[in-house]
Amino acid sequence: MQDHPSSSSGAAAQADFLIIGAGIAGASIAYWLAPHASVIVLERETQPGYHSTGRSAALYMESYGPPQVRALTCASRAFFDHPPPGFTEHPLLTPRGALFIARPDQLDQLDAHEAIVRSVSDKVQRLNADQACARVPVLRREDIGGAIYEEDAADIDVNGLHQGFLRGARAAGARVVCDAGVLALAYADDQWQVSTSQGTFRAPVVINAAGAWADVVGKMAGAKPIGLVPKRRSAFTFAVDVAHDSAAWPMFMNVDESFYVKPDAGLLLGSPANADPVEPHDVQAEELDIAIAIDQIQNATTLAIRRPSHVWAGLRSFVDDGSFVGGFDDALKGFFWAAGQGGYGIQTAPAAGETYAALARGLPVPAPIASFGVKAEALSRDRIR
Repeated sequence: MQDHPSSSSGAAAQADFLIIGAGIAGASIAYWLAPHASVIVLERETQPGYHSTGRSAALYMESYGPPQVRALTCASRAFFDHPPPGFTEHPLLTPRGALFIARPDQLDQLDAHEAIVRSVSDKVQRLNADQACARVPVLRREDIGGAIYEEDAADIDVNGLHQGFLRGARAAGARVVCDAGVLALAYADDQWQVSTSQGTFRAPVVINAAGAWADVVGKMAGAKPIGLVPKRRSAFTFAVDVAHDSAAWPMFMNVDESFYVKPDAGLLLGSPANADPVEPHDVQAEELDIAIAIDQIQNATTLAIRRPSHVWAGLRSFVDDGSFVGGFDDALKGFFWAAGQGGYGIQTAPAAGETYAALARGLPVPAPIASFGVKAEALSRDRIR
């Protein structure tokens, strides 16, 4: 569903905030902004979440990502566990667990990962090879030097979360305009004017939540690039031998992130956990990526992967330090960045959206979120020179 862009007279549609991008970043910001201001969300595709959001195999994992990402993830847990009434009909999180396995020569990496996990959660166990195989019976015991089990890791209902944000934003008065690719941005008289394929829109503040295209949009606005690099992540699903009941298995991966496997609707989802730099585009999986993943998974397990059921890829976009960029541009009035979500945008969306909405309104990081260590200056575009 989308809203009509502008009046029949051709006049520019006016709002307090224009959000470019209706993926998880833009949708979550709109959700928190709309009760306080007029908001229009501009989406270049025919439906929100077509790119990274709609292709995510998201897992909520508090140990995943750099420090500010981990803080935002932890600050999001309460929302995931207890979303507002009417936000969704189903739980946003389903218990899964995450098992990080290490070969005998990787125990230093396992120690380092254990330290990170224990910094954010006390629900973590160090396992030996037998204990790891008890959780995932197809692991090759002889190759396991140790493992870490994160009990709190959970599957995320990505569509439920994304649609909940969009539905809530619309209920508070926000408009979502699809098929509205940005053609030009110009700033004059304290207003941004955004020309799109669906008409012209005006607001004093533009929020750049364009995902892999955030630097492209920034360039249109005259902003200095943040050095965003989209990176391809491939994935596939495959059938499990009937002898194995994989539904209760945790997600499991090598501690060096050379692959991961996760139960997915009666199948298993596998990935080489690749991060291949590419230009922003409608990305597709490469055959070599899938072949590498199959080889890695078969070497670490007794699984025989005959033919993938479905293959796809998504873009995960990063700046140099791997963390988020959220805040007003120091050299461009009224231009707000919400970019560099990497592979963490889904698990951080509740707290990141609320934080960015507050900062865009000129307010500090909300106190409950700040209590987890989230700091505006650590997210700011100013840190990138």
